[in-house]
Amino acid sequence: MSFTPPRRGPLTRRATVVASTVLMLLSTVLVGNAAAHGSAIDPASRHYGCWERWGSNFQDPAMQTEDPMCWQAWQANSNAMWNWNGLYRTYVNGDHQGAIPDGQLCSAGQTQDGRYSAMDVPGEWHATELDNDFTVTVQDQAEHGADYYRIYVTEQGYDPTTEPLGWDDLELVAETGVIAPGEGETAGSGGGVLVEIEASAPGRTGRHIVYMIWQASHMDQVFYSCSDVIF
Repeated sequence: MSFTPPRRGPLTRRATVVASTVLMLLSTVLVGNAAAHGSAIDPASRHYGCWERWGSNFQDPAMQTEDPMCWQAWQANSNAMWNWNGLYRTYVNGDHQGAIPDGQLCSAGQTQDGRYSAMDVPGEWHATELDNDFTVTVQDQAEHGADYYRIYVTEQGYDPTTEPLGWDDLELVAETGVIAPGEGETAGSGGGVLVEIEASAPGRTGRHIVYMIWQASHMDQVFYSCSDVIF
C-alpha cells in the first residue's frame, strides 16, 4: 500500500514562514548582543541620536525635512545607525591623531570600510542643550571597561555647521583613569552599564561638538564619537 503525504495548506505554510521569521529575528538579536559595544548616549552621538529618533520609523519621509543630517546619513549607509554601538578602530596603539586624519574624526578615519563616513559631514545636526559644566553618559553595553575616557570640546569660534572637524579644533576638557569592566550604573535598556564623566567647558556659547575617545580595556580597541551640543 502506498502512502501519499497530505498537502500543506495555507495555514501550515504561513506557520512555517512565521517560525522561520521568528528564528531569523532571534538570531539577529543574539548576534547583535554578542557584538555589542557602546557609544555616548547623552549628549547623544550623531549615529546613536539618529538611531534613537528614527530607528523605529526610518522610512518616514518627514525625516528629510525635520532631521536632514540624519536623513543624509540614513541614505548613505543605514548600517551606521543599526550598528550605533560599533564605531571603533582597533590597534591604534594610543596614536589617535596618527590613525585618524583631520576631517574624519566623527567617522574614526572612515572606519569599517567607510560605514560611518556620513558622520563627518558638517551641518545642522540635532543638538543637545548643555550647561558649561556637564556630564557625558556612555553606554558600555559589553562591559569592556576603559583604560581611559577623554572628552574634548571644540574651541569657541568653530562652526560645526560648515567646518569638518580637525584635531586643532579640540580642547581636552576631561580625562578619566581606569574604569573596571562592569563599573557604572546598570543600563535600563540595551544592556551593560552607564558610565558618567564630568566635564567643564567654560567660555563656550552656541553650537559645538563634544568629542569622545574611549580606550577599551579588553583589547586595543578605541571608540570615538561626535555629539552636537548648544551651550
